[in-house]
Amino acid sequence: MPGNTATTDTPSRDWLEMAELHGSVSEPVLDTMNFLNEVTHRYPDAISFAPGRPYDGFFDTDQVIAHIRRYMDHLAQQGGSPDDIRTALYQYGPTAGLIRGIIADSLRADEDTDVPAESIVVTVGAQEAMLLVLRALMAGPDDVLLVSSPCYVGITGAARLLDVRVRPVEERENGFCAADLEAAVREELANGRRPRAFYVVPDHSNPSGTTMATEAREDLLKLAERYDFLVLEDSPYRLVSPGTPLPTLKSRDRARRVVHLGSYSKTVFPGARVGFVVADQRVRDARGGEHLLADELAKIKSMVTVNTSSLSQAAVAGALLGAQGRLSQLNTRAAAHYGDAMREMLRQLHARLPADRRALLGVSWNEPTGGFFLTMRVPFRVDNAQLVISAQDFGVIWTPMKHFYPGAGGHHGIRLSTSYLTPAEIEEGTARLARFVEAQSTAL
Repeated sequence: MPGNTATTDTPSRDWLEMAELHGSVSEPVLDTMNFLNEVTHRYPDAISFAPGRPYDGFFDTDQVIAHIRRYMDHLAQQGGSPDDIRTALYQYGPTAGLIRGIIADSLRADEDTDVPAESIVVTVGAQEAMLLVLRALMAGPDDVLLVSSPCYVGITGAARLLDVRVRPVEERENGFCAADLEAAVREELANGRRPRAFYVVPDHSNPSGTTMATEAREDLLKLAERYDFLVLEDSPYRLVSPGTPLPTLKSRDRARRVVHLGSYSKTVFPGARVGFVVADQRVRDARGGEHLLADELAKIKSMVTVNTSSLSQAAVAGALLGAQGRLSQLNTRAAAHYGDAMREMLRQLHARLPADRRALLGVSWNEPTGGFFLTMRVPFRVDNAQLVISAQDFGVIWTPMKHFYPGAGGHHGIRLSTSYLTPAEIEEGTARLARFVEAQSTAL
């Protein structure tokens, strides 16, 4: 009878086909971290140069409580009542963030960057900032994101989730080259596409460890203005590196071409999951009114995470207030530690693989002056299978560089992180790494 149980030729099933899901879930890059974690857990005695995480020795559980208490005192000094403070900590906060003014003060104090608090959106780490910016900027299928390659997998992963076209611009041995970027931009324009933004980590980049020279920074800003694209600047390692950092791109941005992606994961602590984005670009609507790009990002955020954790914001704000906004001073000891770790790693590599030996084998590496990472080139192809051999037979873990290339590339590269290990672990880990490299190179 009509209305009774319908019949169908399609059998019922209690599973989903992979082909029915969004294509991004099948991307190998999305499995990278899971695979590294699996290898680490499978070989717990192996020394790992894989995780780009801060050194645990800088954290004390009482610090979090002290940071939050300092922020509460700050709110009281600003005239907040006990009810106001309770609401600030316990309730949903404004989507754009509770601590934008404190972040703006810190940028002025530490980075010579003067932007209004209204141009800042506080995010769930820099990763959410990337997602928000890409969603706002990439309006159609012909909009293109250019990335300095190799690059951080978070940006390419976010682009894949949003079906954003990515065009890699290969780094040279000494890093970014403006002529290469200009050639890529012109080619995209000639093919009828719109280069919308260029993503780069200018200081001690992840994964390569390179730092963009002063002249190259100026060239990049001029290119962005000439060809009407934005620069997405992501620089989480500059204030945890020894020495005086070069000026940020944003601090030299006179034409509002730079969207600055900020993170407190390395400078305060990663468990807070607090980042921010500075988006002071003006957006003009159909009626001629103007507002900030940050306002549009906040709209998107309201549909993604609603707001960033108020407690996490309070902890970060307390850390900033305690340092008078100067993260560079807050991280003096950390920067010295990471600098020492990098130098020790390089010293051990030179000792284990001296110049004549590595020339014979065809092995080389760069020598960053800061950050968490350096990269090694080897004569044999590097992949996940080689990583398992390294962990199982030699007791050392690292990251294959091919995971950081949006296109083909990186098949002979290894990323090594120095941030999380003690000097003794670096010494022993480097010895194991040298034995692995020797064995694989001589087996060719």
